[in-house]
Amino acid sequence: MFHVNPEPGAQIHSTDPFAAPAGQRSPARRLRGRLAAPVTLWTAPGPAGLTVSSTLVAEGEPDRLLGLVDAESDLWAAIEEAGRFAVVPLGPQHRQLADRFAGLFPSPGGLFALDAWTETPYGPVPADAGGWAGCRLDTAREYGWGLLVEATIESVDLPRDTLPLLHYRGRYRELTD
Repeated sequence: MFHVNPEPGAQIHSTDPFAAPAGQRSPARRLRGRLAAPVTLWTAPGPAGLTVSSTLVAEGEPDRLLGLVDAESDLWAAIEEAGRFAVVPLGPQHRQLADRFAGLFPSPGGLFALDAWTETPYGPVPADAGGWAGCRLDTAREYGWGLLVEATIESVDLPRDTLPLLHYRGRYRELTD
């Protein structure tokens, strides 16, 4: 027989019922949560894409880009095959797009079915992006639970200045003055 709750309605929790208790949370994860990170979209020919908030640009000769991605992602498979990828800094208007490519929001018809896209040799980029970089894969290695991707920046297109979308303490944030 089924258990039936005699009280009508449902109970909505004000906290995450699956969250680890405060004393059991990883100190490194808590530290990472307190570091504001730019939200970027990485794409590759195929097409494939993934929201990445661990992206770092290192100036030099040549300029380089580093990032942590999921080794089991479709994006990584596409980058390995193509040897190149695009990195797009996302803006506040891209919250839903960021969630879609992070697997947090439905994507009927596929990740690239919605929005307008501009094709580049490195991968598609959102047509309303404030800029993007084309990167050539140099190397990758396991690093923590991710894959540290190292690349050379071959092309940068920055047609307009836009505000960044940031990730801080598990939420998207915007710059405010």
